[in-house]
Amino acid sequence: MRLPDSEKKRLMHQYGPWALVTGATSGIGLELAMQLADAGFNLVINARQMDTLQATADSLSKTYGIRVIPVAADNAEPEGVEQIIETCRPLDLNLVILAAGYGTSGRFTESSLLTEINLLRVNCEAVLSLTHYFAQKFARQQRGGIILFSSIVAFQGVPFSANYAASKAYIQSLAEALAVELQPSGVDILAAAPGPVASGFAQRANMNMGQTLTPQQVGVPILKALGRTSLVRPGLLTKILSYALMTAPRALKVRIMGKIMGGFTGNK
Repeated sequence: MRLPDSEKKRLMHQYGPWALVTGATSGIGLELAMQLADAGFNLVINARQMDTLQATADSLSKTYGIRVIPVAADNAEPEGVEQIIETCRPLDLNLVILAAGYGTSGRFTESSLLTEINLLRVNCEAVLSLTHYFAQKFARQQRGGIILFSSIVAFQGVPFSANYAASKAYIQSLAEALAVELQPSGVDILAAAPGPVASGFAQRANMNMGQTLTPQQVGVPILKALGRTSLVRPGLLTKILSYALMTAPRALKVRIMGKIMGGFTGNK
């Protein structure tokens, strides 16, 4: 799926010429980086591993004829977040996509505390720091867009993925509030809340997911939603799952999600 030319022009006019994409070497982050490169954006891309990151940067630059600056940094560390900010500071950068993140699964009492704390650092603290910096910058210039990654699991507690779901609930709430706060300043905030997506996420989270979306199915709907709404549930599967749960009481949603996640993780 590719962006129509009209959407490419809209995005470039509203948010060009530079964009930042974290988590840009795999999954949705890579798909969005490719879509933006195809639209003519120069990119700052971030991931942890320099070899993979450099290969991605070289491929994007060669394929689309754009400038790409790779920033190998760990978003779990304040120094990594500062490195991203310092790289972006001198650029005419008006679009930020914070796709870096990971999940954990299984019984909370059996998980590693350090792993769960690092999850919060990447999924919440780094997103907070980057959003705060760029929201201030964009508000001053009265122009910009920020895409934050919520999830279908953000709207209720999820047994066997308790901390990950809680981290996404934080992002969803933050995005909802900032969309209202920043609208008068000309800054667009979008929460993207996809369902299960086939990427490296499931392997790292130790999940065996069933039916999934592909990054290609969710990338274009996310970009088309930016500047038009504050929440997008991209992909048909996401919409089916979301609306199936929408009318259920919250306590029932928690139990349903527990059954689903228990099946993904072997905790029934």
